[in-house]
Amino acid sequence: MLDFLNFMFPNPNRMFKSLLYLFFPPICVGCKTVLIANENVICTKCRHEIPLTQHHLNPENEAFKKFYGRIPVEHVSALLYFHKKGIVQELIHSLKYRGQEAIGTALGEWYAEELKSQQQLQNVDSIIPVPLHPKKLRERGYNQVSEFGNALAKSLQIPINNEILFRQVYSKTQSQKNRLGRTEGIDTVFDVKFTESDHNQHFVLIDDVITTGATLEVCAKALLKIPGAKISIVCMAMADS
Repeated sequence: MLDFLNFMFPNPNRMFKSLLYLFFPPICVGCKTVLIANENVICTKCRHEIPLTQHHLNPENEAFKKFYGRIPVEHVSALLYFHKKGIVQELIHSLKYRGQEAIGTALGEWYAEELKSQQQLQNVDSIIPVPLHPKKLRERGYNQVSEFGNALAKSLQIPINNEILFRQVYSKTQSQKNRLGRTEGIDTVFDVKFTESDHNQHFVLIDDVITTGATLEVCAKALLKIPGAKISIVCMAMADS
């Protein structure tokens, strides 16, 4: 009987995927149309309409300038521009609140190809996602930047470090705060635990959206407690602050 089933269904996983595709075809997270062959997460039309920052072409770009006089940084960039009610907001919200972690993977793979040529990122020691508080992680079930980081790490061949930086204060979602609320009491939110082996390392902080830069600034200041630390920042998108 088993031999007969193997003969009739030599690749059951492929057949199952075909049935899934038939009844639940993948749709573009931007425009909600059905994806065609070789399209992944975002359709070709939406990819052409997504506003790109091109930060990687200008080392002293607008994201880099956000941190002038605040923290020393080697490199700062974001892949996309985040506009209210735009396609990038739809992408980020689907990733962050609807469990569509494949978006993070797609954006990470996309941006890694742009960042491979960046001189400032040639000697990076580890990628560090902005961490969630353990309570928030349990509530959401995942860190929205984890898959973005994993894709960057795989393509750029840089390890991820999820242990060195931690969030010690639980707070409500940043998107629910105004500009002032984003900075109130934030100085004590993050801290680091490190050993001598972490000295003189170049860390790339990653997050979903840069707005005021307050969260990334505090994370960077925590990491700069480590002797000889250097900081770069890479994000999925940048919003108006």
